[in-house]
Amino acid sequence: MLVLSLYDKIDPKKLTMDSDFVNDLGLDSLDHVEMIMEMEEEFGFEIPDGDADRLKTPRDIFQYIADREDVYD
Repeated sequence: MLVLSLYDKIDPKKLTMDSDFVNDLGLDSLDHVEMIMEMEEEFGFEIPDGDADRLKTPRDIFQYIADREDVYD
């Protein structure tokens, strides 16, 4: 959540684990791509486009990262 709250286009006051990036936080597709790139940089692995398309909430991202075995490899 910290990485997301630091993303300048997300209002931290509106951010919850279940906030939809588009519907609740007002991000567009380019914002979503930039946010995914920030996650890749922070956690040290690439998120394939097909997976990234399914990451619609912070909870989705949290679960995706928790399920990875190569975080920070």
